[in-house]
Amino acid sequence: MCLLTVTVRGQSPLPDPSPNPSPSPSPTPSLEKNFLRNIAHDQVGLWTAPFHLSKEETHVAIPFGLVTAALIATDRRSANELGENGGSVSRLSISHDISRLGGIYSTAGIATAFYVSGIAKHNWRARETGLLGGEALIDTSIIVGVLKLATQRPRPTKPDPKDDFFDGGSSFPSGHAANSWALATVIAHEYHDHKAVQIAAYGLASAISISRYTGRNHFLSDVLVGSVSGFAIGRYVYKKHHVEMNNGLNGPAPKHEHSSLLPLATPLYSARDRLYGVSLVWSK
Repeated sequence: MCLLTVTVRGQSPLPDPSPNPSPSPSPTPSLEKNFLRNIAHDQVGLWTAPFHLSKEETHVAIPFGLVTAALIATDRRSANELGENGGSVSRLSISHDISRLGGIYSTAGIATAFYVSGIAKHNWRARETGLLGGEALIDTSIIVGVLKLATQRPRPTKPDPKDDFFDGGSSFPSGHAANSWALATVIAHEYHDHKAVQIAAYGLASAISISRYTGRNHFLSDVLVGSVSGFAIGRYVYKKHHVEMNNGLNGPAPKHEHSSLLPLATPLYSARDRLYGVSLVWSK
């Protein structure tokens, strides 16, 4: 009897009679080893990114710029809508409590927890989340710090500012919003197959950003620019340094030894059953 078996799987239908277990692979060079170097490369890429926008990115950047300009023009009015003297004490208290989660100590603590947990449990996805999250936070702190120093925008609570910008302030953009969105974006991209994690990450980042406005720490434009900047930085870091993983547990996924376009031919033969043929296996 002649038999042709076609299998569309990532492995041969015939099990290996003598499997040799091997230790989980590690990225070479590792993200830890290149951590500082990656940050330096990030800074070059992030600061020059506006000069290399694609057509699709330009279609997003132009409306974003227009919305930001409109918010800046109306920031004083929208801030005063919350109350000249701060408004509700309970609202301010709740806003300040929520916004603490976006501080550098809180966000860095979350990134560290991911990294330590990943090391302890040999979970590569958690380990990489912590590393890339920390990298994104450092990138964000540098960029936001430079923008604050360059714009020197007074806070909404400063009485009688001389101007909306260049008056010795540090309001633009919101660092808490940028930090929370940078870390949330890395987490959401790492756990893209877990909708609940994505919703929680982006939901918390949104709450922190809004709290910076309702707590009268920032203007709306500060929050918008901080949030978008954090998202862009987190996405950039993930896209640039993410390593494909083997189910997110043991390490980077091994490369397929065979092309998905060409089958792996495996002979089939059984003298007792008078069966011979060939098995064709495609790797996905």
